[in-house]
Amino acid sequence: MRFTLPFVLLAGPVLADPPTIENVTALQSGSDWRFDVTISHPDTGWDHYADGWRVLDMDGNELGLRVLHHPHEQEQPFTRSLGSVRVPDGTVQVQVQARCSVDGWRDETTLVPLN
Repeated sequence: MRFTLPFVLLAGPVLADPPTIENVTALQSGSDWRFDVTISHPDTGWDHYADGWRVLDMDGNELGLRVLHHPHEQEQPFTRSLGSVRVPDGTVQVQVQARCSVDGWRDETTLVPLN
C-alpha cells in the first residue's frame, strides 16, 4: 500500500524592511541642538509605519524623542525635525535610532558627529 503525504508550506513571519535613516543634520543653537532626520520605510498605512526616532548618547541614554503620528506612504523618504535637545557639554557624537509601529526600535543606530 502506498501513502502520499501532502506537501504543506508553513508561513513564517513577514519581515518588512526596517526604517532606515538616510541623513541627519545636527545644528547647535546656544546650549540646545536641533536634529533634522531623513527616514525611509515602506509604510503600508496605519497597520505598519515608521513611528519615531530618537537621539541617544553613546551610552544609550535617550536625549530626545520625535514621535511620528501618522504613516508617510506617499512621502518617501521624509524628513522631520526635533529641537531643544540638550546634549551634555563635551559630547562629540550621538546616535540616532529609528522605530516602526510593528517591529519596534531598529537594532542599528546612525552615528552623528557634533561639530
